[in-house]
Amino acid sequence: MSVLTQEKAIIAFKTLGKKLAHPTDVLGDSIYQVQNSNAWFTLENIEKAILSFSEMLNDADVDQWFETIQFTSSAKKIGLILAGNIPLVGFHDVLCVLATGNIALIKLSSSDDKLIKTIISELIAIEPAFTDKIEYVERLKDFDAVIATGSNNSSRYFDYYFSKVPNIIRKNRNSVAVLDGTESQEDIHNLGADIFDYFGLGCRNVSKLYYPKGYDIAKFYEGIESYQNIINHFKYQNNYDYNKSIYLVNMAKHFDNGFLLLKEDEQLTSPLAVLFYQEYEHLATVENELAAQAENIQCIISKADISLPKFQFGESQHPKLWDYADNVDTVQFLNKLA
Repeated sequence: MSVLTQEKAIIAFKTLGKKLAHPTDVLGDSIYQVQNSNAWFTLENIEKAILSFSEMLNDADVDQWFETIQFTSSAKKIGLILAGNIPLVGFHDVLCVLATGNIALIKLSSSDDKLIKTIISELIAIEPAFTDKIEYVERLKDFDAVIATGSNNSSRYFDYYFSKVPNIIRKNRNSVAVLDGTESQEDIHNLGADIFDYFGLGCRNVSKLYYPKGYDIAKFYEGIESYQNIINHFKYQNNYDYNKSIYLVNMAKHFDNGFLLLKEDEQLTSPLAVLFYQEYEHLATVENELAAQAENIQCIISKADISLPKFQFGESQHPKLWDYADNVDTVQFLNKLA
């Protein structure tokens, strides 16, 4: 077995990026297994996730990213507890561990236990030296550090169980959009992708909308009209119907366009098929509120004049290699272990 070097890793990542540009060729017959194992993993969403990683692993970005990476000669065993809320959501952590020359002990989510294996098999086929750097485990043991992603409840368990080793523990986060009223219909259409991609199940999906007082909500609904087919997915429709019935029974004020409910609420985390909203008078008030909630926010999507880091409309599910979850630099964390 050949030894993995940084040069080999760089070439392999670039080659994988090019292969992932053709999702159907990569998946082959495994696509049926993936779809049948998780009803949320539709062909459209699987291909979307794969193409997102293809974009991420473009030649220029791979080169730029590796400039920040110290490839270790004394590999550490990094336990990875992956989430499975959307396709391939844990794959970036795998890439970070492999890019630094460490060994990935992968605890897959039962919701995404086939797709990630398929993509990793492609990477090993490109560069067999990765074989010794990857191990699938049912239970983590003999690890030097841990990166674990879960809910707020599971994070308490993770904090306790992994407290004696270096760790990154991720909790629930949500993304928000801030409108200032100057948005075009194209902007709102693009925002629809931030809301509806992967049925809104990801932490990078918008679950809360801020807009100025007097804003015509009809403009928002007109801009997202092309996403109406999402209601044809039975699991999404079940959530829509359930939440709508709750609001009707409780006589709770809400807006409804037939596939997305809008309800005024100060919380960030909205139920599936619901988008919480909040009106504001002064943009500075929103900025201060978001700054105070920074630990609970993954992305801010806006073109408004705010000083906080933000994504353009439609870009929340297209992160760069260096757009780390929870704004915690995973590579820097792994570099320090060396």
